[in-house]
Amino acid sequence: MFTLLQSSNFALESIEKFFSSMGFTAFFSEMGWGNLVMILIAFFLLYLAIKKEYEPMLMMTIAFGMLLTNLPGAGLFHSELFAGGHVHWAEFANGAGLLDYLYLGVKLGIYPCLIFVGVGAMTDFGPLIANPKSFLLGAAAQIGIFATFLAAFALGFTPEQAGSIGIIGGADGPTAIFLTSKLAPELLGPIAVAAYSYMALVPVIQPPIMRALTTKKERMIKMSTLRTVSKKERILFPIIIATIVSLLLPDAAPLIGCLMLGNLMKECGVVDRLSKTVQNELMNIVVIFLGLTVGATATAEAFLNAKTLMILAMGIVAFGVASACGVLFAKLMNCFLKEGSKINPLIGSAGVSAVPMAARVSQKVGQEENPSNFLLMHAMGPNVAGVVGSAVAAGLLLSFLG
Repeated sequence: MFTLLQSSNFALESIEKFFSSMGFTAFFSEMGWGNLVMILIAFFLLYLAIKKEYEPMLMMTIAFGMLLTNLPGAGLFHSELFAGGHVHWAEFANGAGLLDYLYLGVKLGIYPCLIFVGVGAMTDFGPLIANPKSFLLGAAAQIGIFATFLAAFALGFTPEQAGSIGIIGGADGPTAIFLTSKLAPELLGPIAVAAYSYMALVPVIQPPIMRALTTKKERMIKMSTLRTVSKKERILFPIIIATIVSLLLPDAAPLIGCLMLGNLMKECGVVDRLSKTVQNELMNIVVIFLGLTVGATATAEAFLNAKTLMILAMGIVAFGVASACGVLFAKLMNCFLKEGSKINPLIGSAGVSAVPMAARVSQKVGQEENPSNFLLMHAMGPNVAGVVGSAVAAGLLLSFLG
């Protein structure tokens, strides 16, 4: 009888222990509602990625990382291991989760740089080389970054947080992740979601700004065909840019160096296997790890607060200002150019780093006014200049604030 009673008590204790360890019970705790809200947000982002195809490659993995990190009791990610912006290596021995180890690639700046190698291998700098004035349009679009930085600082964010918010205006997800992981890792989740959301919404955000700032006559400007760029120029370009930018701004060297390495692999013609690998296998693997671990930082504590709403609002302002500055600077340049060599201001909006979506938007809006006008290759110049420009802007912010 005593043995039977013991067995019964053991069974009850085991059942009680099992139910108390279930994640469902955590939803009824004081902070459980936060996890539930974040899981619902993750479901919504998964819907946007899969059904609406908003930047699906990264949005889907970010959303799933957000889902995993907010499942109570799963223990896949522990933000305390990275508290204060530092990696607490000694604490890893106490039981780190899978996403904790994968997050080291973000924290140490590995994943964004590897993605830039792949981006470089997929980028054609020919239009930029053929029309160097495109560099100015790409630079003008970065004004949105610094304007938003000043606005965020004025609203009470720390300089490091303000710099991380401002970089959203570059419309470059890897650059935003790279800079934020260095300056304000506590904001990584909201900033990554904002950066990739607005990149996906380029066709929605940019056209009204472009039409508002240009006249019908300006939108109908036809640009002359770009000259052919020689193979020697294509090979020398990444070498020269990597050298000059890295010497002027060492903090930008990781991003610029990796971007130009990938492009040199593509253009030199002697390492086709490496070029194809970084464009496909390497890029795909890193995107999975980057998305999951960035999503893992979107915990209820980090995401559900007033700062997140302010970041989302300032992010879209940063993106809008960047697009507007590109258009306005193109109009300014036209004041000094002769008739026949003027720039269609629509390509100025492509100065943000959303390649090639921003260039396609310039083409689409231009053809609405004149179906025979082909702006795509002209727009690719400032578009790829924006990739370089956002990396340089990140280097500047890091050198001043890091």
